[in-house]
Amino acid sequence: MVDNNTVMKSGRCLECGSKETDGFSCYELFGFPLVWEHNDPHLYELHFWLVSCYMIQHPSNYTKEGYKHLVKLFIDAYDNKWDTPYILKKNREIVKSVGKITNPIPSKERKRKLRLWSMTIEDIYLGGEKNAIVNINKWKEQMRNELSC
Repeated sequence: MVDNNTVMKSGRCLECGSKETDGFSCYELFGFPLVWEHNDPHLYELHFWLVSCYMIQHPSNYTKEGYKHLVKLFIDAYDNKWDTPYILKKNREIVKSVGKITNPIPSKERKRKLRLWSMTIEDIYLGGEKNAIVNINKWKEQMRNELSC
């Protein structure tokens, strides 16, 4: 299965290793917590972390420079405990200096490399809306640990 951002093969995402769950691709699973955010302003406060965790696990969506920017922004924001407005300000500044960050190559033609992560969007989906805040915070911590390797 191919959608705009992920390729699933034999029921697994070719980049993050997430399993197809309840008939949903990795990218479709990502849509659930994006909807849940509209029901809970506290969950919405974690939007940057939700999106960046997902996107870091799908580097084919970015240029090489754009991906390095995303990882650096994530690490700096996490390590320095930046609040969301500051993260977004820094992101705008860096994007202006980097230029194009998204991969211009059509999705079907991108090279993808599997990396197995300890948590993926599948875990957020399976935990459900009720546990989303706890699980996204856990994902953020796991991601930071894995980016240290």
